[in-house]
Amino acid sequence: MKALLIILLLLPALPAFGESFKESPLQVWKVEEQRWTNEEELNFAGWVEENIAEDFFIRHKIPVDCADVPYAIRWIYARIAGLPAGATTKNDKLIGHWSTDWNHLSTHAEWHKDLRFRKALLHMLSETTTRTLPLDTYPIRIDQESVAPGTMFFVTESHSGVIGHVILDGSSGHPLQTWEATSPAKIQKLSGRDFMTPRPESTVYSGLVKFRWPIFKNGKWEYLPVAEHPFYSLEQYASDFYEGYADFVEAVAKRMDPADYDPWEKMERVLNTTTRYLMDRVPVVEAGYRRCRRGGCREESPLWEIHSTPGRDGRIVLLMDHLRRIIESNHLDLERVRETMEAISIPIQKGQSVTFHHLFQNHLWLSPHPRDSIEARWGLRKCEMIFSQVRTTQSAISFIEKNYRRKDPKYADFATRQQQEILRRLNEEWVRSDCKEPAPPSPKGKMGR
Repeated sequence: MKALLIILLLLPALPAFGESFKESPLQVWKVEEQRWTNEEELNFAGWVEENIAEDFFIRHKIPVDCADVPYAIRWIYARIAGLPAGATTKNDKLIGHWSTDWNHLSTHAEWHKDLRFRKALLHMLSETTTRTLPLDTYPIRIDQESVAPGTMFFVTESHSGVIGHVILDGSSGHPLQTWEATSPAKIQKLSGRDFMTPRPESTVYSGLVKFRWPIFKNGKWEYLPVAEHPFYSLEQYASDFYEGYADFVEAVAKRMDPADYDPWEKMERVLNTTTRYLMDRVPVVEAGYRRCRRGGCREESPLWEIHSTPGRDGRIVLLMDHLRRIIESNHLDLERVRETMEAISIPIQKGQSVTFHHLFQNHLWLSPHPRDSIEARWGLRKCEMIFSQVRTTQSAISFIEKNYRRKDPKYADFATRQQQEILRRLNEEWVRSDCKEPAPPSPKGKMGR
């Protein structure tokens, strides 16, 4: 009886009983008998963690926006592993590895050299959006088995991203670390950050989700029914999911990593993680300065995209803020903290170093611009960089208002609040650093309009 039950559970992921199918040599790629399973999802998670980096789409010359990132990563891995992949287009058509519209193009064993696959991939990305994601995904339970690299999140019809790393040792601001892109679609770096999203909507099953499994049934490819997927759950939409927590983000964090860490140990772990990001930033800044210091790399050009560091710096800012919260909320010995931070030296260029404590105090005005001096890149020109950061943050608020205010006011409020908090802190630092006029603008917004 037990063996029969196992066989019945496996049936949805296989062709219908007694039904055979013949793959066309003209389709995008072949899958033969390969199908998605729990083990394949685990392999996918491992591949995402190992291969996806901030420059992944730059290296492979693939333009993406926020919704493109999860779709592209899933299709690229499916192509490499010979697994099925599908996507619902804006006109409600299911396309996938079986499509033959690009049969006139040549193929190649390596995915990034496969002209047929690349053309199909770009077409699929142009036909999918955050509005199609609910049709291609299913909501999952929130635990260490279900939420893995490659799991995605999306916010109603406005934003999406992919979980890049799951960190369960207390060394990060949040156990889930995401990869995200901005709009419009372009060849760009991915931004890494702590998981941050408003409460998911049960009407569209936003939140943390996984891609559905394509199956061959009744002579065609279709999706396995949502409720039959192994990680399916609606628990994240229940009101008791948030009980005892400040918000959805905190509830997810505690579900993923419920451990209570010693405050000093946690501070040291986050400090070590932040130090690693700072050390990794050193050669990136040096390379950008060498390439761009004489006026090249205009903003938003391909070279600026390669050598700038806004995403990297944003992650450092979040880690520094998390570090400050740990210190303040646990009333750690400030003199001991200072000594620990001053003992860490970051060599920013030949013959010049800054301490971790300097960067802890000055992280808000690290410059992401590759044309700036090495000193400016590392926060040694305070007032100049405060003013630059204020302009950047206000531009971000304008972008949010222009692109999201009408179609998703809740997300606009959420994103604007984040930027306004950054502006508030920048203004405080402007005053504290005794910077001269003109003072940066005060935070403004249109929340709740």
